[in-house]
Parts: sequence; structure tokens; C-alpha cells
Amino acid sequence: MVDMDRLADAINIIKTHERVGRPECTIYSTKLIRAVLDIMVREHYINGYQEFSDRYAKKAKVSLARRINRIGVVKPRYALTRSDIQRYEERYILSRDFGILILSTPKGIITNREARAMGIGGRLLAYVY
Repeated sequence: MVDMDRLADAINIIKTHERVGRPECTIYSTKLIRAVLDIMVREHYINGYQEFSDRYAKKAKVSLARRINRIGVVKPRYALTRSDIQRYEERYILSRDFGILILSTPKGIITNREARAMGIGGRLLAYVY
């Protein structure tokens, strides 16, 4: 089976393991997924992750913190200007300062708050709250 979107698969695995109540899960590891996991660690949605090499691919063991109410990938990956960020916050996040949007920008993978502070836009990847 060929994985078409590794980020969507990783987010889906985290979501299902979080919902069932498991303390950890194993996902494939890419640069994009590592950057998203780093943001989730920094925002305290997960406890941490540890990379290891399987026989054929890099994987990460994610330690879940049981703090995720909802998580998802946004498809298609909408292009946002700095003025569009508020509109997508209202669409994907329940209330102000309750969750985060994860964006891919020229400055790297950052949250919506950081993008607003920098005054830049980018592509919308995922949301977490």
C-alpha cells in the first residue's frame, strides 16, 4: 500500500490513539511531520516523540499527553495572506486562544500566532485544539 499523504496519515493515527486513550503511537517520520510534532510539543499537545529507524523507513514514537480535543489536516492546503488568518481561525478553531493553526511559511512551519506576529502568510496544513 502506498501512502499518499504521510502528514494526514500521521495526524489520523494520533487522533485515533488519543480518542481510544492509548499513551503512545508510532508514525512515519519526515521533515514536515517532525516540524509539526515540534510545534505540538512546544504547545503542550503531546509530551514528546522519539525517532527510530525501522528496517525500511524512519518512524517516530509519539508520547500522547491526552490534551487533544480535535486535530485534523486541512485539504486542500489553502494559501493564506496575513489578513486571511483570522477567517481561517474562525473556521477551524472553536474560540480565540483555544487552539492553533499550523502553517507552512517561508520562515518555516509555524503557528497562526507566530505568523500574525511576523506579519506573514503561508499554506494552511493542520489545526489542533
